[in-house]
Amino acid sequence: MNRMILMLLVSAAMSAPAMAASVTNRDADTQVLIIVEGGSRVEIALEPGSTETICPSGCFVTLPNGDRIALDGGEDVDIVGGSASVK
Repeated sequence: MNRMILMLLVSAAMSAPAMAASVTNRDADTQVLIIVEGGSRVEIALEPGSTETICPSGCFVTLPNGDRIALDGGEDVDIVGGSASVK
């Protein structure tokens, strides 16, 4: 019985969809974001109107205006005026 419950739990965990944050640059200029995830630091440049999927396991994002936000994954973020609007 315990083995069956364990198998069901593992199966459910493997079939759960991966959540990631979506970031869209609504500004007229390219915006550079600094992303720290699991000890790794990456910079991404978002062209005007472009969208990137980031942080499938949660992360910290430093915005062009210097603000730092924590994302769990699953959020929709709009960059406007170098600031973030998290939905």
